[in-house]
Amino acid sequence: MGAVATLSTSFTGRQLDLIRRTVAADCNPQEFDLFIAVAQRAGLDPFRRQISALVFNKNKPDKRRMSIITGIDGLRSIAARSLRYRPDENEPDFSYDPDLKGPTNPLGIERAMVKINMRDEGGETWRPVAGVAYWSEFAPISDEWAEGQDGKRRPTGKQILDTSGQWGRMPRVMLAKCAEAQALRKAFPEDLSGLYEASELDQARVTDLSPTEIIEGQLVEDRLERVGGKGAITLQLTPASPLENIALGKIADRVLEAYRDFDLTQARWFDSANRAPMQEFWARSPADALDLKREIEGLRAKLENAELQK
Repeated sequence: MGAVATLSTSFTGRQLDLIRRTVAADCNPQEFDLFIAVAQRAGLDPFRRQISALVFNKNKPDKRRMSIITGIDGLRSIAARSLRYRPDENEPDFSYDPDLKGPTNPLGIERAMVKINMRDEGGETWRPVAGVAYWSEFAPISDEWAEGQDGKRRPTGKQILDTSGQWGRMPRVMLAKCAEAQALRKAFPEDLSGLYEASELDQARVTDLSPTEIIEGQLVEDRLERVGGKGAITLQLTPASPLENIALGKIADRVLEAYRDFDLTQARWFDSANRAPMQEFWARSPADALDLKREIEGLRAKLENAELQK
């Protein structure tokens, strides 16, 4: 797409001020400058909500992250300018599993697959590019909280689907947009890298996971398909132990068993050495992975506090 000029997106001072107070209201100065630069490069108009900025963990400087999001029409618009993009004529393909049907998945959707058509630069043949999105990786599912008799809110142990947006009313539409965005980025990575459709990040709004961890799920799924590692994940639990293929259902217990004996140096080693395997664990078992993440963060905080008191 590099040869195709983007749309003109020059802004006056008043327009920049309006953007700063509306679609990018949570941005700090550096984030706002980056957002405007990306909008201009992509040729997308913030006033038409083609592009906006979403800041996660606004009040936690160590976890603060800005993600630049677009509507699906914005991604399609960028792809269309290349003259090498064509939408698929078929409807999205959905897979269902009756065992998944419940409060957090009203229709029992397992995944959605959307195909687009692209032509290689300078070529004449069109080829399909597929994007796949799994319900467990994108639906905004979070822990349910309720007020106890003492007036304090606590987790109930149940999980719920956040229906403040459209996931409750239009679950197929939302998951299909995630799948189509995956396909568009796969086909046009140079122009769409770092741009996410809003529905792709809805899960990040209701969990402690970062947008990067959410999106990594699809990349992990692709890797698992290639290596056939669907039933187990390979980890190294301690620096002196060999690599182990650990069944998904046992990973949380095994990791916590090892982590409880770590000092801070060992904990840092584990986090670094097993970063990719733990992302794979998130892709396969997001609920268990989220519980494990919270346990590990608690143990890590205790280790860091002990280190500070030395």
